[in-house]
Amino acid sequence: MLALAALAPSMAHAQSDEAPMQAVVVSASRSNIEADKAPQTVVIIRKEEIERQMAISTNSSDLLSSVLPSYTPSRGKMNGSGETLRGRAPLILVDGVPQSNPMRPTGREAHTIDYAMVDRIEVIQGANAVNGLGATGGTINIITRRPEKGSFKQHVDVQATTPTSSLGSDVMSYKTTYRVSGRGDKLEYLFSAGVEDQGLYLDGKGRAIGTDNTQGDLMDSRSYDMLAKLGYWIDDKQRVQLSVNRYRIKSEASYLVVAGDRKTGLPSVSVEGKPPGTAPWNDVWTSSLAYSHADLAGMELSAMVFNQEFEGLFGADNSATFQDVLIAPVGTLYDQSRSLASKYGSKVSLGKSDLLGGRMKLTGGFDTLFDKGKQDLYGTGRTYVPESDYRNLSLFVQGEYKPLDQLTLHAGVRKENADLRIDSYRTLAQYKRVAVEGGKLKFNETLFNAGLVYKPVQEVSVFTSYSEGFGMPDIGRVLRSINTPGQNVADMQDLQPILTRSVELGTRIRKGDWDIDASIFRSDSDFGTRVIPVNGAFMMAREKTRIEGVEASAGYRISAAHRAKLAYAYTRGRYDSDENGSLDARLDGLNVAPNRLIATWSAHWNGKLKSFVQAQHAFHQNFDDPAKEFSGYTLVDATLNYQLPKGEVRLALANLLDRDYITYYSQSALVEPKRYFAGRGRVLTLGYALNF
Repeated sequence: MLALAALAPSMAHAQSDEAPMQAVVVSASRSNIEADKAPQTVVIIRKEEIERQMAISTNSSDLLSSVLPSYTPSRGKMNGSGETLRGRAPLILVDGVPQSNPMRPTGREAHTIDYAMVDRIEVIQGANAVNGLGATGGTINIITRRPEKGSFKQHVDVQATTPTSSLGSDVMSYKTTYRVSGRGDKLEYLFSAGVEDQGLYLDGKGRAIGTDNTQGDLMDSRSYDMLAKLGYWIDDKQRVQLSVNRYRIKSEASYLVVAGDRKTGLPSVSVEGKPPGTAPWNDVWTSSLAYSHADLAGMELSAMVFNQEFEGLFGADNSATFQDVLIAPVGTLYDQSRSLASKYGSKVSLGKSDLLGGRMKLTGGFDTLFDKGKQDLYGTGRTYVPESDYRNLSLFVQGEYKPLDQLTLHAGVRKENADLRIDSYRTLAQYKRVAVEGGKLKFNETLFNAGLVYKPVQEVSVFTSYSEGFGMPDIGRVLRSINTPGQNVADMQDLQPILTRSVELGTRIRKGDWDIDASIFRSDSDFGTRVIPVNGAFMMAREKTRIEGVEASAGYRISAAHRAKLAYAYTRGRYDSDENGSLDARLDGLNVAPNRLIATWSAHWNGKLKSFVQAQHAFHQNFDDPAKEFSGYTLVDATLNYQLPKGEVRLALANLLDRDYITYYSQSALVEPKRYFAGRGRVLTLGYALNF
């Protein structure tokens, strides 16, 4: 895999509506490149924008889709399967620690941290390998907050949310965050805790939105997050930091879903009732120990060891998959899937930037990853997906060279050495109790990247890049459905890695009050993956795929107090449905986002009052299956902030026009009637924040 993403560049060079953005070094690049100087599209979502979006919705998927037009519209559920970046899966990191589980994806990767703990988000778009396995669609690196200057700083934030169509304790949501931090000459510390209690969601007609009892839901849930960071400056060039984050969200399990009717447009709804089994949850520990040296014999060293522990429980279901006459009569057995993953690893990089008279910079390093996990059935203890052990050692070198002041060349190579060990196991009764022999698969891949940035004049730059990404298929979907005797893990073609090649050509213009970015891209995989629904479950097809598109944004500072912006993404995906080498079929809504337009306007009316309005339009979309037609919709949100003598009060309206609509996922994925979900209607949030 390759460090090209390290080239992290710039489509949305800075999502800043308040002030011109200063140069931002992208930590996910591994080579400390500035966002506006790299040959790929990079979006930097700053703290101010995160806070503004969190006032509109605390759902992290809502935040990402509201800022990134190439990100799939949020499902609004605990499970985000089908939410992609440029039509492929992104690798999600927290402070560089992988949160995604590429070999056993659960769709829960976007819900491993409360975004109230976040300082900024770095989004590198397009396939890359700089941070390892899984970034076939890009990298989303979530950077947690840093301690504030001063010996003892405190922050309190409280907010309450209610639909405007109804009032009552069952539909109210509450969120509280407390943070304390300090920064001295040597020692830095931060501790933050957040608690959220979410009520029942209502759609644009005041109906209770259907709950996803099996995949998990954000509504009718409780969550908490605790973040602790301790940093110490050994001297003015050396720093060590310990960081630990614990996040947990669990359904309150107070409602049952009633199936909707796609033909009449009637969405699924919720009624009071106790679902069978144990309520779904996400439980995540993320920890890291990092060391940096700014001048180690004239070089810059960055090193980190990390660990992530993930447990995701899904709700109980009596689907045909779980039935076993040796345990209970057919149709009566409820069981639920649980995914477990434990990741340990390290990242080390060493860079020197003053070579050849300051015209060349080289960065090299190595990464390790040990990822062990399984999927079992929580109620009966049966094996659903056998235990697997992925071990990886990767070496990379990344270089930048400026032959001319206006031209920067980028190139790099990454060598992946990995093996995947899978235990022998027996499939479920639904799949004929077949014995499958375990084994070991080895993967040795060399991945390349190259790019250039040309700046003919000070205000304009043109960039282009080629990068390769490396991923693994969802081994769970491959292994759990085997029903043919005599299978051996080592011989399974569907377990071969996913190699993705991305090319991009773009420009960015920074002239006066204008910020303009535009790019075209294409992503190819000769043996890619496509998610397909089969009997209510999501399975995987391995096929040749291609995704191509256009992204553009234009921001204009109307005055010192007002700024407007438009961002647009067009994405088209195709695949080889008959294995003849031609891309003859269109990827559907489970695999690619609709074309989207996002318009925003921010204003500072005076020293105390500021406002923000955003409108998102998802365009009508047809697919090869007419039943998956997506009708499109427009959503408008608004926020107001007012500075008090002590603290700040805020007011937010999500879905300001109270639009009644069916989500993109429910329209285009052709899911079962119980998952024919409507989106949330108009929601009012009132919040207050105080720093002291």
